[in-house]
Amino acid sequence: MKIWTKIFLLTVLPLFALTSCDDDDELQPDANVMVVHASPDAPAVDLLIDDTKVNTTALTYPNNTGYLNVNPGTRNVKVNAAGTSTTVINGNLDLESGRSYSVFAINTLANIEPLILEDDLTSPASGRAHVRFLHLSPDAPAVDIAVQNGPVIFGNRAFKSATAFTPVDAGTYTLEVRLAGSSTVVLTVPNVVLENGAILTVFAQGFVNPPAGNTNSLGAGAIRNN
Repeated sequence: MKIWTKIFLLTVLPLFALTSCDDDDELQPDANVMVVHASPDAPAVDLLIDDTKVNTTALTYPNNTGYLNVNPGTRNVKVNAAGTSTTVINGNLDLESGRSYSVFAINTLANIEPLILEDDLTSPASGRAHVRFLHLSPDAPAVDIAVQNGPVIFGNRAFKSATAFTPVDAGTYTLEVRLAGSSTVVLTVPNVVLENGAILTVFAQGFVNPPAGNTNSLGAGAIRNN
């Protein structure tokens, strides 16, 4: 099943049943799951896997759990408001042994939802890094990601979209987030270091126009996946 089909099923279909872990699960390599708090007006959250809380401290925007070792199979994942039983995301993940996944809690609190990606952690070739881009700013239009004074790397990316990991020459770059199809720069991200062999997720986050009392303005985040 393609990963985008998995995403559709996980975010749209009702979820009624939990599947218990098979007896063989303990004989298989774990899956790796990272959860990222990317909802710019949501409070701190707790993460529960099969109803067991797995974080020791509340996860706050825009931080992540790092990769967690999880038994393969169908696992129920809940995101709760920290310290409460109030669930804001509830879904089942079909996790394959030895594979890695990222679960991004995205959108505004009123519309919070998961964006679930399978992470290809294949090692880059010598002298290269692998980079993907996610558009996670809920009120930003479609954008291009370009090297300053250089080419567009990722074009016409709308909210909730994610690219594949893409090989890029290792080095230090200044990136520009531009309105799609134009030279209008809405965000400059200097000193992006792509180390030889690194696998990175870069994402647009925050609000173009933050609501009253919210200071999470448009910016960029980065996660090293290896």
